[in-house]
Amino acid sequence: MIIADGVRSDVLARSIDNGQLPALAALRDEGSLSTITSAFPSVTGPAYAPFIMGRYPGSVGLPGLRWYDRSRRVARLSGHSRSYVGAEMRFVDRDIDNASPTIFELAKPSMGALSVIARGLRRRERIGRSAAFIARAAATHFRGDVPGWLAIDRNVGDEVARRLRTRRMKFAFAAFTGIDKASHAAGQDAPIVAEAMRIVDDTVAQIRSDAERDGRWNRMQLWVGSDHGHSPVRDHEDLTGLLAGWGYTTLAHPWAFNASADVAVMVSGNAMAHLYLNLEQKARPWWPALGEKWRELAASVLSRESVDLMILPTSSSSCEVHSRSRGMARLVWKESVYSYAPESGDPLDIGQQESLDDRGAYDATIESDYPDGLVQIAQLAGSPRSGDIILSAARDWDYRARYEPIPHVSSHGALHREHMLVPLLLNRPPSLTPRRTVDVMPSALAALGIAAPKTLDGVSFF
Repeated sequence: MIIADGVRSDVLARSIDNGQLPALAALRDEGSLSTITSAFPSVTGPAYAPFIMGRYPGSVGLPGLRWYDRSRRVARLSGHSRSYVGAEMRFVDRDIDNASPTIFELAKPSMGALSVIARGLRRRERIGRSAAFIARAAATHFRGDVPGWLAIDRNVGDEVARRLRTRRMKFAFAAFTGIDKASHAAGQDAPIVAEAMRIVDDTVAQIRSDAERDGRWNRMQLWVGSDHGHSPVRDHEDLTGLLAGWGYTTLAHPWAFNASADVAVMVSGNAMAHLYLNLEQKARPWWPALGEKWRELAASVLSRESVDLMILPTSSSSCEVHSRSRGMARLVWKESVYSYAPESGDPLDIGQQESLDDRGAYDATIESDYPDGLVQIAQLAGSPRSGDIILSAARDWDYRARYEPIPHVSSHGALHREHMLVPLLLNRPPSLTPRRTVDVMPSALAALGIAAPKTLDGVSFF
């Protein structure tokens, strides 16, 4: 399983059609190329959970790339927050749900390269976790060195191909981050993004050539997917600075140490954010019990041009969905049955929907601007670690104006089509139409003849 991190479905399909990616074109011609939905937040790290755990990010405890720990049992240090950008990435395996196995734990022996989630892999089965590699990646990140990320991708591709050539394993997962880094810096249509895609293509070509030479190709499943897409950013709303200007004290990364903060601002992607209120409470509060003070803040936030959708959780199985121009609707769910009722308007622009199952919820939203929006909003709003206000940014906006080594001209994380629709390339035709990234892990288990846990959110397309 290769993750071409950050590539959009339309961009990959166009590059294949233009003859730029011959190895990927061969996979498509022999198997299939589908467009499926990612997870909300559509952000590297949380959006890897579907591939590796068959679960949505919120349901396994990854509500974002950054989040605030009300319980104070997980993030115990001052600030009680997590940021998986940097040193705290080492805590991901500890933070995720222990009752949800990873594919690395079920399919042994396995290998993982640049996998944010690595639970179940022994140290020697992990590529990209050595001290030397971490130092190199950190230096590349803080320099904003996009060509340096492509060089890392080439090294990772060579090492993955070498290990697959010399060792036998049931499952291998390899993430290539160059497309995402290049897209942030230059936009998805930039020549450097095409160069990053060719590195993925070269790796696929090498893996296939080696497998054909030693007789493994007829038994090998080789899949290429993505965790999120991208869309252009022209303006950055500094949420932390905005709230400070309104008189609130904030806790936000990289300075997440304010023990007396009013609001914790946790941005991911950077086109989505969680705002946590009443930080002194260890139990999660719900709307409308949060009170008029915070309702006024929510109204002020919703009035911003940068905000497309604002989600206010009202219980573990319900929320309000707001749009500044399209009004408010209520979403209620129970045991994978979803009902959406417009009240003052229809923020998702899908009309009233009653008692939809997972497939019906997918079908009702897939042609909208928020594909799979009902399921994705529900899984995140119901997560115990999510914020009290959840924001999905308007097009052309994101929520982080400072502290990015690569100034973003393109971003992701929101519920828009460009962020949520991702490619899935298979070298064997599937039995059923792939729909979601959560379907990939149970499908891999089916291909391996391994029984899938009953707790998975996805279903096999084999």
